[in-house]
Amino acid sequence: MTLLFGVIIFIPLFIYLNVTGTTIFQSPTTWEEYESPEEAGWDEEKLQEARAYYNSLNSTAGMVIYKGKVLFQWGDTAGTTNAHSIRKSILSGMYGEYVENGTVDLDETLADLGIIDFPPLTSSEGQAQIRHLLTSKSGVYLRAGEESWNMRRQRPNRESHQPGTYFYYNNWDFNVLGTIYNNESGSDLFEDFNTKLAEPLEMEDFSLAHTEYKEEPSRSVHPSYLFKLSARDMARIGQLYLQKGEWNGEQIISSDWIERSTSVQAPVPGNSIYDYGYMWWVAVEEPWKSLGLYSAVGRYGQSIDIVPEKDLVFVHRVNSNRLTFRFLPRGVTQSQRLHLLELILEAKKD
Repeated sequence: MTLLFGVIIFIPLFIYLNVTGTTIFQSPTTWEEYESPEEAGWDEEKLQEARAYYNSLNSTAGMVIYKGKVLFQWGDTAGTTNAHSIRKSILSGMYGEYVENGTVDLDETLADLGIIDFPPLTSSEGQAQIRHLLTSKSGVYLRAGEESWNMRRQRPNRESHQPGTYFYYNNWDFNVLGTIYNNESGSDLFEDFNTKLAEPLEMEDFSLAHTEYKEEPSRSVHPSYLFKLSARDMARIGQLYLQKGEWNGEQIISSDWIERSTSVQAPVPGNSIYDYGYMWWVAVEEPWKSLGLYSAVGRYGQSIDIVPEKDLVFVHRVNSNRLTFRFLPRGVTQSQRLHLLELILEAKKD
């Protein structure tokens, strides 16, 4: 009874501290940290102004890596919560090895690969190539797992666009890429993530217990592949990309694949800030374009924002777990997140 009581009083305390942005207790990190922002050439007072804005949002963690070291950590950077669509950018990186060694041919079609669903694909839909799925231009407009209401509402009619001709942010494409990855590699994407990314990057909070194939057979035969990750482990993914795929002298992801996947591959109608790469968002609006910004973005305000011109990685989290999210009226919008990043960058001294 005592333990149960302890849990009951701890949860609201954790949520309160998380929402207000106050740093909460968490395990020590192996990330190197600056002793102060001033040591790294940043204005501490301006960072506090950015922190005040962060506190006004529904953010639950924020973290900046500058020149490979932690500039600051706000909130619960060790808590593992749903990464949402950041899973797609992660899978993009994992495809690189198999594309480069010839196991995966981006020109192969769904018909070539024997991809099915219910209702069945038409002959036109079967001509969608793997590269079309990576750029969310398959032209296959079937129901899919983990779709938001907006995705369902905006889904075009079947065969209204030929494969490769139109961008629609399509969970069917992304989930099928998980199926193709497992089929073509002869491996399991979660096992590969663990051995090829989490272990070499020395992730501190990840476990295979934080992964799930979410089956929704009433929607599709292709499950969603879900990750729970901490902010400080997501920062390692961002830093890996910033370093062009190199980590401790080992090339984890090829620099060529990173260059291709974070370059514009598809224009995005109605989005003035980003176009799309291979499951990465690539900034095309100033000042972000000149800074080289590209981002992994997830629902409610999750992000890994990589700013090459500033040698900086920014990770932003909103804990959408059912337990805590009911206390948050809404997530953090893209404009709010990018404004926060703008305030942070303004704190860099000339």
